[in-house]
Amino acid sequence: MYIYISGAADKCVHIVALLRNDDDDVEVTKWSVNDVAGRLSVTDTHTVLVTCRDVHRIKQFTTNGQLLNKIKLPQKVVSPWHSIQLSSGEFVVSHGEPTDPVHVVCLIGSDGHVVKSHGGLKGSGSQEMNVPIHLAVDKNGFVFVDDFINRRVLLLSPGLTYIREVVSCQQFKWRPCRLFLDVDRRRLYVADNELKDGEFIAGRVVVICV
Repeated sequence: MYIYISGAADKCVHIVALLRNDDDDVEVTKWSVNDVAGRLSVTDTHTVLVTCRDVHRIKQFTTNGQLLNKIKLPQKVVSPWHSIQLSSGEFVVSHGEPTDPVHVVCLIGSDGHVVKSHGGLKGSGSQEMNVPIHLAVDKNGFVFVDDFINRRVLLLSPGLTYIREVVSCQQFKWRPCRLFLDVDRRRLYVADNELKDGEFIAGRVVVICV
């Protein structure tokens, strides 16, 4: 079992082997992305997706760092945060920084074109988002969206239609930063973090039954 960690500073993905017992040494290796390594996700076929914001690309690697594919994102995908791959082979990508006018989650086909999208101008309504920073997907293609500035988690259908608010701002002490979905146990784990001057200074994990 391994943990994959993106390294923006050294443009690498770091791999940490989980310890078997307390006496084992920590084994850490890495591979180069050759671009600033953004948020990661692991696909159903056990490949690693790296969202490279600066070059507007998704890079797909094997678990030992062999580059398999580069997906160039369309220009309308502004400031991409995170990407996940569906069982169909299509990609779901979230984009929009605080200073951007448009904040969207979109479905990208294998040809790199936008097929469907949810969102638009930033806001806090059911059809709006404000920095959709992280994603998770279940076995049926339903998408969970970490709506960072609005301090909530949204659930979208496989067609990216709004269904409901899964976690509301009242359930967070600070701001949701990351999602992890345990599909077998039907648990959604949300990192709730306090940020100051761009640094995490406190945090906890909120666990939701889904």
